Amino acid sequence: MCHILTGDIGGTKTLLRITAENGASVPLFQKSYPSVKYGNLAEILEEFLHEARVTDISAACLALPGPVSGRRVKLTNLPWEVDADKIALQFGIGRISLMNDFEAVGFGIGTLSATDLLTIQPGESRTKGVRMVAGAGTGLGVTWLTWQDDGYAVHASEGGHMDFAPADDMQYELLRYLQKRYSHVSYERIVSGPGLIAIFDFLRDKGHAIPSSRLLAAMRDGDPAEAISHFCRQIDEPVARMTMNLFMQIYGAFVGNLALALMPRGGIYIAGGIVAKNIQAMQQGTFMHGFRNKGRYTELLGTFPVHVVKNTQVGLQGAGLAAFRLIP
Repeated sequence: MCHILTGDIGGTKTLLRITAENGASVPLFQKSYPSVKYGNLAEILEEFLHEARVTDISAACLALPGPVSGRRVKLTNLPWEVDADKIALQFGIGRISLMNDFEAVGFGIGTLSATDLLTIQPGESRTKGVRMVAGAGTGLGVTWLTWQDDGYAVHASEGGHMDFAPADDMQYELLRYLQKRYSHVSYERIVSGPGLIAIFDFLRDKGHAIPSSRLLAAMRDGDPAEAISHFCRQIDEPVARMTMNLFMQIYGAFVGNLALALMPRGGIYIAGGIVAKNIQAMQQGTFMHGFRNKGRYTELLGTFPVHVVKNTQVGLQGAGLAAFRLIP
């Protein structure tokens, strides 16, 4: 039996899946790997295929965090370069394609059911209208979809690297703080896992909040961004709450800026691991306040449907669709 290989490669983890070529969507084998513990993608693929006991791969699609140039991609948040032809030759893959990780999420949006979504603004949805996807994880991804002929076409983007535009005095202070750390302060420097930590550092270093010893210990002993999220959700630590509120406010403003540019009448989809783990924070209103706070265009922003994607494997599902299209 021939197989399909799909992968969603991120700065934090790499999720790989094997399915049958006959179109069955149920995975035959699936596993997640910590990306930073490997020197390159080939090392992960070799381990995965050995564990899956699979050699006959007819098609593969790998979604990666970075701009794809032809059949190569240099990853943004990992010191890796991936060449599709070298991967195909090394592992005997018949047909292989690479795509931006959020391009894959765009393909995956059409596979979602109602239970995969949480609607935080119903808006006024239009059939065949532009759809927009944004999501924060290790980085900040953006893509959009336009209706063409009989389906949606997905457009890759590096919109997360646009200049951060502060909206108030606190955000101006944050910008000046980060300018001492980075040569260019993009939205991704703030709206991402590392960005959540950067906001915490700013609030602490500038004396806006004093973290507890428990939070500092949790950040030191584990994943700092996850510790901040946990202390916001479960313990209501003031500095964690302030960090998350500022994060959500800027996140919402960023998505609102994109919405003004793209006019997504078909809906806005907020994906990525951070939102999936912080649904309660999304529902508290700070995100939507930042999203709608556009002066004369506040009313317009209220007309766009906004959904949170709860399914964390939407990118893998999108890569799967793309892989099946490679089969003649």
